[in-house]
Amino acid sequence: MGEIGDSIEAALQATQTRPIPVSPQARIKALVKAEKGSTKATAARLGCSQRQVERYLAGQVKRPTPRLAGALERELRRVWQPRLRARAIKKAAAAGIVVETRARFGFTAAGGSTDDPRMRRITEQLPPNIAAQLLAAHQAGADEQQLAQILADGLGYAYFRDRGRRADGLEVELSDVDYCDLDLL
Repeated sequence: MGEIGDSIEAALQATQTRPIPVSPQARIKALVKAEKGSTKATAARLGCSQRQVERYLAGQVKRPTPRLAGALERELRRVWQPRLRARAIKKAAAAGIVVETRARFGFTAAGGSTDDPRMRRITEQLPPNIAAQLLAAHQAGADEQQLAQILADGLGYAYFRDRGRRADGLEVELSDVDYCDLDLL
């Protein structure tokens, strides 16, 4: 993932109330449960064999490789406490999200405007409809470019067009994201 996807994931994980299991066997069990009992889907998600997942479930293997340990933690965090995650997404879609980012912004506007891209640091609250669109795209597995376009549209509306009060027709382009930090409201 990229900066935007990682920051959305971090904001969603910050809403969790319980830590993920510590042992590899308990982590695999939780991941298999999230996959509705499918060891094959769990193996595909982790990038290992179905038999390897079954060995962890049976307790035959106790120490995963560093690559598998990282994949196991990352994938489990994405499915841990799904109802809390869904509640946080619903709440953020209703209230909006606050975005702090440093990125290169460029514009497409009327002739004679200063449309050269430049680095800007912006902290802005996105409206609920853009927040809902951004979170839905993330949940659907959108790539970084799609997330950046949604974020650019949202920041264009909230910051550059002052929520529709000025610069009508201004199109914002977002590139070179230095960092992005999101807070769910």
